[in-house]
Amino acid sequence: MNSFTLADGLRLRSLLTKQVKELKQELLRAAFSVIEKGQSLPDQKRGVDEIDYDIKVMRQDIMILDRLIYEANLTNAIDYQGEAIPLVEAIEYAMQLRAQAMLYKQLGASPKEQPEFGYGEVASYVRVARFDPDEYREKAQQYERNANKVSGLVNARNYQIELDFDASRYE
Repeated sequence: MNSFTLADGLRLRSLLTKQVKELKQELLRAAFSVIEKGQSLPDQKRGVDEIDYDIKVMRQDIMILDRLIYEANLTNAIDYQGEAIPLVEAIEYAMQLRAQAMLYKQLGASPKEQPEFGYGEVASYVRVARFDPDEYREKAQQYERNANKVSGLVNARNYQIELDFDASRYE
């Protein structure tokens, strides 16, 4: 790869993490053989040491990618509402906006007034919202739009940032 962006680094890190898990399983399969006593061990395509080496190389690359990703997220920013926000903060901000949107969606889905049963036989009870559900439904939509906007800016920025990483071994 001539150009290796932060977005590529994030994808590669995820892929390497998955491959390490698969290699661990392969190592465990290669580590033992069940044979009839006195028989010779069957040949293996790859031995334990070879698989272990591959795991170590991938883990080293994951650590390098982690460092590069963390540095990029700290030293690069997006412009949101006229303010430069470091990527690390923008990512957290988008998560917080989504969490708030989910809360507001729950409130927005509530009825303004709802009968309650089981409190007594004589009196009737009503559960009354102390807020306007329609207002919170609208707030949820706005928070979700803002979260999507921030996420989109982060994703776009991820394609602009170049990482100094040799990914040729994984092409």
